[in-house]
Amino acid sequence: MTAAVAFLSLGVTGCGKHEKPNFIYMPDMYWSPGVKPQGPGFRTPVAGTIPRGYTPYPFKGHPELAGKGMINPLKRTSAVLARGQDRFNIYCIVCHGAQGMGNGSVVPKYPHPPSLHSDKVRNWADGDIYHVITNGQNIMPSYASQISQADRWAIIHYVRAIQRAQKPSAEDVKAAEQE
Repeated sequence: MTAAVAFLSLGVTGCGKHEKPNFIYMPDMYWSPGVKPQGPGFRTPVAGTIPRGYTPYPFKGHPELAGKGMINPLKRTSAVLARGQDRFNIYCIVCHGAQGMGNGSVVPKYPHPPSLHSDKVRNWADGDIYHVITNGQNIMPSYASQISQADRWAIIHYVRAIQRAQKPSAEDVKAAEQE
């Protein structure tokens, strides 16, 4: 009886996991070739084509040309300003702060971004601000993939509005007095 128990226990211990199985049922599935997405063998785009809905940015790498070559295509309306404020509050407020002073909520962890009220930024053309939003600058990343082109222009209108509210020009004061 003890011999039978010993024989069975030795036989059962041999039924554990195998590192190398004795028989592979479907070898093509067991040793399948790994295919990397977008690797060789996949269709590559035809040279010179661009994705649908994408407009290439002509001033990439040429910030000095952006200010001269780009004019804000949107008219300053209350709807455009409201859209610009909405997008500013989503994307820009965390670093630049609600009034554009560079005191957003992430500032203690990261270096202070420049104030949007500095003479440097005030003197920039709209195309220069658009270029910074599109390509980024210093530690600011590019927002080209998150913010649509129209929304970038709307944000610029809103930035100009908060600049005028903070430091109105003589024309702004004169217009306010006439109201």
